[in-house]
Amino acid sequence: MHVPQFRISRRSLTIATTLAGVLSVVIGAHAALNMRALDAAKAIATAQDDAATPHTSRIALVIGNGRYPDASAPLAQPINDARALTASLRRDGFEVDVVEDASKDDMNRAVARLKSRIRPDSVVMLFFGGYGVQAGRESYMMPVDAAIWKEADVRRDGVSVEAVLDVMKERGARAKLVVIDASRRNPYERRFRAFSHGLAPINAPDNALILSSATPGQVADDSPGANSVLMAELLNNLNGQTGQGIESSFNKTRVAISRSSEGVQVPSVSSSLMEDVRFSATENAGG
Repeated sequence: MHVPQFRISRRSLTIATTLAGVLSVVIGAHAALNMRALDAAKAIATAQDDAATPHTSRIALVIGNGRYPDASAPLAQPINDARALTASLRRDGFEVDVVEDASKDDMNRAVARLKSRIRPDSVVMLFFGGYGVQAGRESYMMPVDAAIWKEADVRRDGVSVEAVLDVMKERGARAKLVVIDASRRNPYERRFRAFSHGLAPINAPDNALILSSATPGQVADDSPGANSVLMAELLNNLNGQTGQGIESSFNKTRVAISRSSEGVQVPSVSSSLMEDVRFSATENAGG
């Protein structure tokens, strides 16, 4: 049986090798393009996810306490204030954790949640409305289940404003905003040997802004309105001044209340801000 012999010329072999090389390059280029397209799609998806998670940059803890067993009547304004501020903050891109009539455990858990969400680029706000008490030159936010008979009980049952600011600083928050509407005449003070009217001065750590409803050591009576004087004026400034810096809003609130009360109530503003923090998310330049 005769088997035919096939001969491949050197020229044919060269052509075949060249074609194989070209084909390999084409396949490689196509694969690279597919990988680039996949990487681009992943990058776009990541950017969209980042844009959809504002909690990484703008977060707030809002606490409104009204039902204190030791008070002669519940406080209506702190709850209203907490809800009104929450609505305003959410419109401006904040992720808000709101707690009402909080016990000591409720407040501690809320602070722990806040701590877990703070990132180095975060703008963080704390609001507390209710009764505040100073003890040992420190200001404490009082939970509704506080059992206060002497000054030491304030340190045991209260939540220190300075301690929450320390949490923000420890976690590296970029800007720290605090509003404390708690300079009411508290229902415990007659039990103390020495009266401790109002709040103590609250020291602002680096890049912080603090607004409280009265000058340290002074008290402010509640108005007949649904919201406190401080919150009503603050919301007016926050909602009515697009693109206004937060420090300007706090200062305008202080001036407006001081003038309208003819100096009877003078809110306190303490600032160590090193950048212009804008309240509105759409106008937020540097905040």
